[in-house]
Amino acid sequence: MSKGYIQVYTGDGKGKTTASLGLALRAVCAGKKVYMGQFVKNMKYSEARAGEYLPGFMIEQYGIGCFFDREPSKKDIEAAEKGLKTIKEILRSGEYDLVIMDEINIALHYNLLSPTQVIEAVEERDPKVEVILTGRYAPEMIIEKADLVTERKEVKHYYTDGVKARDGIER
Repeated sequence: MSKGYIQVYTGDGKGKTTASLGLALRAVCAGKKVYMGQFVKNMKYSEARAGEYLPGFMIEQYGIGCFFDREPSKKDIEAAEKGLKTIKEILRSGEYDLVIMDEINIALHYNLLSPTQVIEAVEERDPKVEVILTGRYAPEMIIEKADLVTERKEVKHYYTDGVKARDGIER
């Protein structure tokens, strides 16, 4: 790729991370290298093992535990800042063709980071690197900076009937 674009997958519907993983699979199968940094998350979802099966795919998590039932702590903020520092270095290096900042919009929504910090990281990237930013509540500054924005809308979901997250499907 001679020019990398900025993609945003947001909205309240399921499938933002899943869509980014689909693009990651496509990229790896085309011989490209992919890095996924998961903000907020620390649970070992099935995709955390993707590097075992996909050469050229690397994933790291920058969360320390769920804080949706409490105020984010200083440690949550430090984990997000550390993750962003890592991602900034990866974006600048050009080592990866596709960089996914999974749930970055959630980190922004909970003020773990600022939109300005994220935009700065993206702007300083090697220009050939494609970037995907996922998560609900994408701030307007991020949407304006993006080249492509997809908003997922929930129409119907079986979790409202009590179906728990299933391995290989939701986690």
